[in-house]
Amino acid sequence: MLSHSRCLTRNFGRSLSAIRQGNNVLARRASGALSVNHSITFNKNLKSDPRSSVFQIQYFRTSVAYRNEVVTVKTPAFAESVTEGDVRWEKAVGDTVSEDEVVCEIETDKTSVQVPSPAAGVIEELLVPDGGKVEGGTPLFKLRKGAGAPKAAEAPKAEAPAAAAPPPPSAAPPPPPPPTSAVGPIPTTMPPVPPVPAHAMDSKPVSAIKPTAATAAPVAPAEGGAKGARTESRVKMNRMRLRIAQRLKEAQNTCAMLTTFNEVDMSNISEMRKSYKDAFLKKHNIKLGFMSAFVKAAAYALADQPAVNAVIDDTTKEIVYRDYVDISVAVATPKGLVVPVIRSVEGMNFADIEKAINLLGEKARKNELAVEDMDGGTFTISNGGVFGSMFGTPIINPPQSAILGMHGIFDRPVAVGGKVEIRPMMYVALTYDHRLIDGREAVTFLRKIKSVVEDPRVLLLDM
Repeated sequence: MLSHSRCLTRNFGRSLSAIRQGNNVLARRASGALSVNHSITFNKNLKSDPRSSVFQIQYFRTSVAYRNEVVTVKTPAFAESVTEGDVRWEKAVGDTVSEDEVVCEIETDKTSVQVPSPAAGVIEELLVPDGGKVEGGTPLFKLRKGAGAPKAAEAPKAEAPAAAAPPPPSAAPPPPPPPTSAVGPIPTTMPPVPPVPAHAMDSKPVSAIKPTAATAAPVAPAEGGAKGARTESRVKMNRMRLRIAQRLKEAQNTCAMLTTFNEVDMSNISEMRKSYKDAFLKKHNIKLGFMSAFVKAAAYALADQPAVNAVIDDTTKEIVYRDYVDISVAVATPKGLVVPVIRSVEGMNFADIEKAINLLGEKARKNELAVEDMDGGTFTISNGGVFGSMFGTPIINPPQSAILGMHGIFDRPVAVGGKVEIRPMMYVALTYDHRLIDGREAVTFLRKIKSVVEDPRVLLLDM
């Protein structure tokens, strides 16, 4: 009993010395007297008699991070021009997600909005069916925070005993049958000879014999799935494709569309690009393309012909003239055609235009275009030449009044100074609303673009 008391005194003395040396020590007790959620703290500033062995101990409950908390994730707010969208789920109930991992996409009329997971966990419940319509603030799904990690950790432990357990001994295989039963008895007599027919059999020509195996041949592949099976499948149109179809049909029903054509000699602009592309890339850290030349030429021509940059307000029956140039550039994406806008092009140079096109194209490929990137626009340029198009008539992008169609560059024989020469040529097309733009303005506008692209010095001379 005396030795046991000495041991307790020695242990308590060591604890007191450790407490004196610590500065606001916070120790977690693992004994059975306190739960793991309890802690003790010793305050150094407490006044105590050095001769006394009594210290003030304060118990409190720590703030432990709440795991397995279920949160409800709601639809993010849309832009002013977008009211609703369709949900397309990337995850299902029970799937483990990490923080910021995309759980679903909301397809709107103009773009797709990704909804990431706010924390790591497991999808508890999907509150909206796949393809359902949602508005801003609509609850989408329930997420159980931190529930994925324990399950993932328990899975290897559960598999380990199963792998370690030896397989049960299988029953002894039956003895093989004797070889004589497989071979059969050895014959001792000759087989009987078939009798000879009394009269000759009726012979038929080969052409008269109808094949029977050939009729069954097509049936066999059909049962196993023929290679050339004539099947069809139906896929629901997404919201963006539906909106594109609706807007294009509205343009046909509303605008009196007419298209005029011209051809552009790309020799000078190609030579300029070839001569200065390396210096341009070194200074501006971006490649010099043909698109910037046409965008700059369009801005120059729109300033010369303001009717092409105007629009009809059908509600008030007024013509709205703009003193700024915002050019929409059509970009093809896997989900559909989008038209991000380059704003205030009239004040940009070639480098600024190339940087803006590259930025918008990168955002379109990554599906990161916002609604604000596609709002507005006073004129549209569509470049079908990147796909090898030679000729085409573009459709107006409402509520605009005109659209320029670029096409592929092909070597063709042309008459130059009374001689036939091979030149890189491009057909260009301008589709315009004939309610507002007359043929004179349309042809003059397209010829202005032709002159600027063929000889960029026109921009310097303001001709």
